[in-house]
Amino acid sequence: MKVKKINHVGIVVRDIEDALAVYRDALGLELTRVEERPDRGVKIAFLPAGDSDIELVQPTTEDGGVAAFLKKRRGGLHHICLEVEDIEAALTELREKGFNLIDEQPRQGPHGERVAFIHPKSTRGVLIELYELSES
Repeated sequence: MKVKKINHVGIVVRDIEDALAVYRDALGLELTRVEERPDRGVKIAFLPAGDSDIELVQPTTEDGGVAAFLKKRRGGLHHICLEVEDIEAALTELREKGFNLIDEQPRQGPHGERVAFIHPKSTRGVLIELYELSES
């Protein structure tokens, strides 16, 4: 599997506006956009940090996975996203190596990218997202 870079780090927060006091105001990161993702039950703020992004992820429903994470862990590091050249090949390789995949097939992201998650049970407790940019 060829990992190109860390695409982003997802951090679960109770309230994006409150978290911006740290990431934007104190650390000086620029807020480039905020997206509502009703299909995932979240709102996401994007803050570039070099070649990668920090994503502040706020649950917008009480019953999604991010909401459960927030209730259990009260926020913090949620996942690391690795950009790969070929997500299909990466999933095949991981499956052959016995990794437990949350997504057996990539799903379409909101901007044409393809994503898939590796279960934290296979990665010593870290949720890892694989990400392949769209060709366009």
